[in-house]
Amino acid sequence: MTGRIRVLVADDSPTARELLAALVLADPRLELAGLARNGGEAVAMAKQLRPDVAVLDIHMPDIDGVEATRRIMAESPLPVVIVSASVDVRELSIAFEAERAGAVAAHPKPVGPKSEAFQRDAAQLVLTIKLMAGLKVVRRTVPLSTPAPRGLDLDRVQLVAIVCSTGGPPALARIIAKLGREFPAPILCVQHISQGWANGLVRWLDGMSTLAVKIAENGEPLRAGTLYIAPDDCHLAVSGREFVAVRSDPPVGGFRPSGTLLLESVARGFGRDALGIMLTGMGDDGVAGMRALHAAGGLCIAQDSDSSVVWGMPGAVVAAGAAHEVRSLDAIIDLLDRLARRRAGGAR
Repeated sequence: MTGRIRVLVADDSPTARELLAALVLADPRLELAGLARNGGEAVAMAKQLRPDVAVLDIHMPDIDGVEATRRIMAESPLPVVIVSASVDVRELSIAFEAERAGAVAAHPKPVGPKSEAFQRDAAQLVLTIKLMAGLKVVRRTVPLSTPAPRGLDLDRVQLVAIVCSTGGPPALARIIAKLGREFPAPILCVQHISQGWANGLVRWLDGMSTLAVKIAENGEPLRAGTLYIAPDDCHLAVSGREFVAVRSDPPVGGFRPSGTLLLESVARGFGRDALGIMLTGMGDDGVAGMRALHAAGGLCIAQDSDSSVVWGMPGAVVAAGAAHEVRSLDAIIDLLDRLARRRAGGAR
């Protein structure tokens, strides 16, 4: 993207609105396109001003951030970043619903310079705005699927490992809505998410399926029909073939939890009996891990660009030659459903 990034800010609180505007104005790469006092104004201004990014509060009068996102994506599509000042699980559920409605990211709202987390949250929000503004110019053509010569032997899969970042929560929601407690393998997931939001993500996902969804605990047994989410600021791994491992090792490539650390542990513990899935996300976390799993004989799938919010992480896996197949999200869901039905003795 050339030139400055034009940002629309919407918040019903004058104080919060001014704070968000000040963050935008303080960065030389950003330009304040407009200030909206509610969701209705945000929808109208998005259509009129055509900003590069919209930053919307969750709770606003007239229409809330979820409905405003839905209308913006229907009438004048652009990257929407949802902000929330609370880590209450009910509040975070609304933020994740906004992602399902089309928002590209959900982020903590900086609550003021006196807050201990202000500098961190402010810097991360500004960086998110900049990264999201470039989404429309980084989309790529869908690559052709490249099946492994031996095909995908679903019968051998004993564990599924998923890595995702930007756009991950709604993708996970669609996946688990199709699966249930009869799913024949444990699923471990590293989702890059703001600190303090992991519990909210689990509570939001848990109501969508009979599949058990939980924050991973160190040393607990791996159980089929369970989705284990990495805890806040901790690595997720497997210990051998029987137990979950939660670790506080240093970040890997800047990430904790790290997709690479998870996948490398899965490659060591399960090898050819594992299925690794790289979903939508920015950057390249997990690429080295997918290479390790690929080399160990595991099955490796990358989400395609058309169904990804950002084809960064899956695209990097494809570029590294570490994907046996490149599939749409619907096709990945179908693959997991077929795995469950085959193991249950159903149709192949």
